[in-house]
Amino acid sequence: MSLRRRLTLSLFTILILFAINVGTHFWGSYARSESMVAYRQAVTAGQLSTELAKQLEDQRQKILVLSTLRENTDDRLAEEDLRIALSGIAATRSTVEALGGMGSDVTALQFNLLRESSTRLLSIWGDFYENYNDPQWQSDVDDPIPYLEVSQRLKELEQRQAFIAVQRANVIDRTIALTDRITVLGFIASIFLTATLGFFLVRYTNDNLKRLKRGTQRLGAGELDYRIEDIDDDGELGDLATAFNSMSDKLRRAIDEEKDAKLSADEANAAKSRFLANVSHELRTPLNAIIGYSEMLHDELDDQTPVNREQHQNDLDKIVLSGRQLLALIDDILDLSKIETGKMTLLREQFHPGEALTMAVDALAPLLRRNGNVLQCDDFSELPIIHNDAVKFRQIIVNLLSNAAKFTEQGIIRVHASVVESTGDLNIAVSDTGIGMTKEQQALVFEAFVQAEDATSNTYGGTGLGLAICREFCELMGGTITVASNPGEGSTFTVSLPVDPVSVPEAA
Repeated sequence: MSLRRRLTLSLFTILILFAINVGTHFWGSYARSESMVAYRQAVTAGQLSTELAKQLEDQRQKILVLSTLRENTDDRLAEEDLRIALSGIAATRSTVEALGGMGSDVTALQFNLLRESSTRLLSIWGDFYENYNDPQWQSDVDDPIPYLEVSQRLKELEQRQAFIAVQRANVIDRTIALTDRITVLGFIASIFLTATLGFFLVRYTNDNLKRLKRGTQRLGAGELDYRIEDIDDDGELGDLATAFNSMSDKLRRAIDEEKDAKLSADEANAAKSRFLANVSHELRTPLNAIIGYSEMLHDELDDQTPVNREQHQNDLDKIVLSGRQLLALIDDILDLSKIETGKMTLLREQFHPGEALTMAVDALAPLLRRNGNVLQCDDFSELPIIHNDAVKFRQIIVNLLSNAAKFTEQGIIRVHASVVESTGDLNIAVSDTGIGMTKEQQALVFEAFVQAEDATSNTYGGTGLGLAICREFCELMGGTITVASNPGEGSTFTVSLPVDPVSVPEAA
């Protein structure tokens, strides 16, 4: 359970206990209020009963006196006295009704009996007053039974009301005592639960924060493989631990990438250093030949001996060959510089690839046969016309043939060209039976400034630019170049170029 849920549950529990305490408090207050109301009603009912008994007693005494006077004298009752007497009877009736209003369903029976008996009694008294001045009217107000009946009913009502008041007071008192106990227990339970929840929350939070602190310290100390996994929380603290772990992963990957980048930069720097060393050697060799043969010709021309024209011709051929080698090396370096700066352009034109292949093969025939190699070529006359850069096409083929001749001795170099039916692309494969390459060497062979291995440049020479330029030219012309090779069995480089000019990209 997350920390937020724990806090929410704890707060909700405390609020429930607080609501229970508040509810019991109001319940107790309501019970006390009801007790006071019942007490006031009992007191009021008692007062009304006393008042009603006094009124009935006063009225009876007056009627008995008037009855005696009526029988013994001929005095008449004045109008004012009659009005006052009837008003007294009406007041008594009002007192009876008021007493009924102070009752309840439990006392309804006793009140109804009282009202019936009091109604009969008051009617008798009212008739007495109204017929007082009629000498023929016979009065029965001396009969005590109606009065005693009313008195009895009034006492019964008073006793019932007193009993109900006592019962109600007892119930309310018990309710008040119960609410007081519930309030005290709820208060104690609230304190206990709050303290318990606070203790567990503090311990839970403190333990998880300690784990997070320990994890951040270990991560900060460089232990990037350490993971914070003992957090018992699927909420904020768990998310924080996950964030730390994710940060550690990202930091470790960033460090690994930085190490790889540094290693790649070091390797690239070393490759460029080797490239500069190789270039220096490759430049120095033709330059030494040019300078050496030039000095020899100069010295021979200073001698007085006859000029050996054939020997001079051979020396000049060597000077020209060395110059061309030097020029080709400089051209490769310039081409690679243009490619890396994005300034290499395409000069697209329609040409026959067979003618370009034949020209490249013829130009390199002496170099191909220098190491006793046999050159085999297909018939290129059936190849279709393509729309692309013819100069770069010839340069790719020349580089591949030169590469094959360099690493093959007493072997076979073969040039095969065909059109792929499924794609319509032109495929040119240059294969040899030379030293071959491993899988690891094949992965590096198209990289600039890199040869298959360091010993290769020491044994066979070269700068490692030829195949890199071939790959860049192929991609620039909309094609690809691949290699298939096995150590000791030779290599096959396959160039695939589009015949359709639409698939050729615009010049950069």
